[in-house]
Amino acid sequence: MKTLFTKKTITIAACAVIIAIITLVSVNAFGTGGPVTGLANAVSRPLKTWASAIARKFESIYGSIYRYENLVVEYENVLKELEKLRETSREASDLEAEVKRLHALFGFRERNSGHVYESAQIVSPSSSNWSSTYTINRGSENSDISPGNSVITEYGVLIGRVTDIGAITSTFVSVLDTTFSASVLIGENGASATAKGDFSYMNQGLLTLDHITGDNPVLPGDAIVTSGSGGVFPAGLVIGEVVEVFNHSTGVGQYATIRPTLPLEMITYVVIITEFDVAEIW
Repeated sequence: MKTLFTKKTITIAACAVIIAIITLVSVNAFGTGGPVTGLANAVSRPLKTWASAIARKFESIYGSIYRYENLVVEYENVLKELEKLRETSREASDLEAEVKRLHALFGFRERNSGHVYESAQIVSPSSSNWSSTYTINRGSENSDISPGNSVITEYGVLIGRVTDIGAITSTFVSVLDTTFSASVLIGENGASATAKGDFSYMNQGLLTLDHITGDNPVLPGDAIVTSGSGGVFPAGLVIGEVVEVFNHSTGVGQYATIRPTLPLEMITYVVIITEFDVAEIW
């Protein structure tokens, strides 16, 4: 922006002051405006016009600034209202998810009334690239969970087993961990097998299916559920589905990869089965 106080402006202002002084002298000398006053009025008329123009310019600038400040305030108010609406929407979504979760959990418990459960929340996942473990907010002082307990979702999906118990937190290994192993059945095939974690597939979010029995072929999409054999896990817990089937390098038998039913990173709430009726699916 050009400065208002240029040499030209200063000169005009000085002339105005001189004219004002001469006008005062003329009035005192002649008792009226006198010829000097008339001359002064003639000379000052352009100055008055210039001054009025400057005043209108300042009024315009001030009006623009005032309108801009009002727009900023209105914009900030709109942002605040938008954030309130977003928060309300998030709360509604969380409430809806919680209702669905509890409904699913109630349905699973109703179908498996012989089980005893503890609900928990995942606190943090493992930071190691060599294992797949999670910390939950239940321990010896605030629950009845024990090492070996099954960790499932409210839908009855097996996601791991408890390994270490702390005072108020505990750790469970997921189905992807290399220490995980479970006796399972293969969908409608009915063949038994072993689902286990495999380091070469862990980072791909997969585990393996091996020691497959029976003559029926294993196919991609076949569901994998716990058999209950050995009494380690309750029967009928879903683990996932077959992704791909391979022949062993020895040429004898097959193995497959399994994708868990739910991505582990999406799970927040879990259920621990502390007691269950031992039964096997045949």
